[in-house]
Amino acid sequence: MLNEIAQDAEARMKKSADALVENFKKIRTGRAHPSLLDSIQISYYGSDVPLSQVANVSVEDARTLMISPWEKQLVTDIEKAIYKSDLGLNPATNGGVIRVPMPPLTEETRKGYIRQARQEAETARVSVRNIRRDANSDLKDLLKEKEISEDEERRGQDGIQKLTDKYVSEIDSLLEKKEADLMEI
Repeated sequence: MLNEIAQDAEARMKKSADALVENFKKIRTGRAHPSLLDSIQISYYGSDVPLSQVANVSVEDARTLMISPWEKQLVTDIEKAIYKSDLGLNPATNGGVIRVPMPPLTEETRKGYIRQARQEAETARVSVRNIRRDANSDLKDLLKEKEISEDEERRGQDGIQKLTDKYVSEIDSLLEKKEADLMEI
């Protein structure tokens, strides 16, 4: 019973950390990276699909992404989707290829992105703490129903706290890495 609660809590905490990594991918750094466009959806025969399913996205140089659509008629749709995204990118079409230059980050935009990254990290920390609270609540319920002893409950809470500390420190290290990326010129 205790192991199931701990395993469930760890799985949910890992999902929170993974979600943070995905959210960090959406925060643009000065370098070109194909994952920057992962959130862009293209209308393709009546349904919205990710950009990566209708085009090849590659890095042309350190500051430019190159998008090669598999069908020529998608070029304008892809351009519009990139303009509409809140990434602040301006694609340039050259025949059947779209080039997306990464504008250099100003000090002000860097600080704004760092603020956004810190908010995302705090949201992930809160999520991990909520998972800890839920797991501890489950342990208390088991104690009330006399399915476990007080010592087992205390051991279970210690285990949950260790998991919480582990994932909070992982989130902090992810944030440090992202901040270093953003401040790199």
